[in-house]
Order: sequence, then structure tokens, then C-alpha cells
Amino acid sequence: MTTTVGIRELARNSKILEQHDYVDVVDKRTHIYKGLFVSPRYAEEFKAYLARKIKKEKRKSLDDIMQFAGISDSQFGENSVQKLTAEKRKKYDE
Repeated sequence: MTTTVGIRELARNSKILEQHDYVDVVDKRTHIYKGLFVSPRYAEEFKAYLARKIKKEKRKSLDDIMQFAGISDSQFGENSVQKLTAEKRKKYDE
């Protein structure tokens, strides 16, 4: 069972959280969605879902970054920044 309540109503009566599976919280005056409260019955399952989703997003972000890191990896090899700078100076000093 679900419901939508205002912030003030939730502050006055926290028993609403015990009676529903999840509760949408909306600012009744401005009609802005403020958040979601999940029943303790579903909290662990929801946390696990969020952890999987966050891990997937991080993996995708890292894969996107590593796509470009691979380009420079073959070009510069295992050299450090200092070594690359020294080689560059040597090249232009000659």
C-alpha cells in the first residue's frame, strides 16, 4: 500500500510510515517532490538494489575513462611524468 503525504503531515504523524509499503513526500504548497520513505520490510532489498545500480554506474564511468587511458598507455608506455618531461626537453634542446 502506498500514499502521498505532505512534509507537515509527516512531521505531525510519523505513524503513516508504519502503515504503508512506501510513502511519497511532496511539498503541498509548491508541489515539489521531496523524496521517498521505504518500509523497513523492503529496506534491505532496496539498499541492495541501489548498491547494484551505483556499482553499475561507476563501472560504466570507469570504462568510459579507461577507453581514453588506453590511448595514452601505448603511446607513453610505463614512463613517469618526470621521465616524459625530461625526454621532451631533450628533444627540443637538440
